[in-house]
Amino acid sequence: MEGERKPGAAAALTLLIGINLFNYIDRQVLSAVEPEIRATFFRANDPNAMALTGALGTAFFVTYMLAAPIMGWLADRFHRWIIIGIAVGLWSLASGASGLATSFGMLLATRICVGIGEGGWGPAGPTLLSDLFPIRVRGRVMAAFAAAIPVGSALAYVIGGLVKVHLGWRWTFFLITPPGLVLALLCFFQRDPRFGISTQRASVVARRSDYRQLLSTRSYVINTLAQTAFTFALGGMAFWMPAYLEYRGLPKTTMTMFGGIIVIAGLISTLFGGSLADRMRDRFPSSYFLVSGVGMLLAFPFFVATLYTPFPAAWFFLFVAVFFAFLNIGPSNTALANVAMPLVRATAFALNIFVIHILGDAIAFPIIGFVGGHWNMTIAFLLVSGMMLLAGLIWLFGMRGLAADTNAVEQASARVR
Repeated sequence: MEGERKPGAAAALTLLIGINLFNYIDRQVLSAVEPEIRATFFRANDPNAMALTGALGTAFFVTYMLAAPIMGWLADRFHRWIIIGIAVGLWSLASGASGLATSFGMLLATRICVGIGEGGWGPAGPTLLSDLFPIRVRGRVMAAFAAAIPVGSALAYVIGGLVKVHLGWRWTFFLITPPGLVLALLCFFQRDPRFGISTQRASVVARRSDYRQLLSTRSYVINTLAQTAFTFALGGMAFWMPAYLEYRGLPKTTMTMFGGIIVIAGLISTLFGGSLADRMRDRFPSSYFLVSGVGMLLAFPFFVATLYTPFPAAWFFLFVAVFFAFLNIGPSNTALANVAMPLVRATAFALNIFVIHILGDAIAFPIIGFVGGHWNMTIAFLLVSGMMLLAGLIWLFGMRGLAADTNAVEQASARVR
């Protein structure tokens, strides 16, 4: 029995998409203005400057991944919309404060606060969708939710690229604060599907055995490992793309071209990947891993071709690489929700966030910055392509057990209902 969607599901999805959009704008706008921040706080030709500005991204993700397990535990027990509202308000105010930073240390502190706020959002948002929509459409719903990733990231590059030229890099942070505060306020008027809006604590909570079962679920572990490799690749590429284009001799205005590629290729691919995996599920029960793995294997050679092809022809290869890489966004997150029991879903997402960032982009930023600063950005970006290949292989390896793990959760959930 796959059920029906809950009342208010469409409105909740719309609000969650809006929040996720600004989540990625706030997260990626730092990358768009990294060269200007580097020039503001460090002297020219400092070989360690890139590694230090890369540490801004690391500080954010370390805080984010440490806050996520705590917030996930709370989200499994308390009203998720209240947690989300507080989290969105915190990161929005912290982003605005980034524009006021007068020292590198102050900027570092504001990015830590952004990480704490996003740590409250990351585990709670996707679990609401899992409770609101049935499994047969969950891939498409997760894809629509995740479509905010390429759109938000692209808007961050476009906003950052345009605003920093006309108003300076600080205004990129000022302008994204008010919309986030409005979205935070709307959260306090929403109903958590687990219980009424006036109820603050869930009546049924997970037991230790539920958490042990999650950690022993093969598909959950494999999916997390694949997402870790993908996060290293995507996070490293996104953060250091401005520096890479500068290394290739392109003007700063070309960041808008990269933003356009992310939003067009990433948006189409994310929506297509979720729909494709849903439609293939009856014929291929492990379709969520199949689509994810094949997409990454196809992205690998096109990204390598980007590094060795002169511009403007390289833009074509980058577009295709981004398209195939983003195919996994909806399916992989759907698989994550499908193999976790409802009582521990927020914790499942929180633990996933912790692992993929501590072993993914948190170390990708300084590693790629170090390699780029001491060798060159082409060599640094070869690390990105290697991680794309690794992610694809891991997802294909995990196909064998996904259907069984998904069915086990659905049957157990039906007994509880």
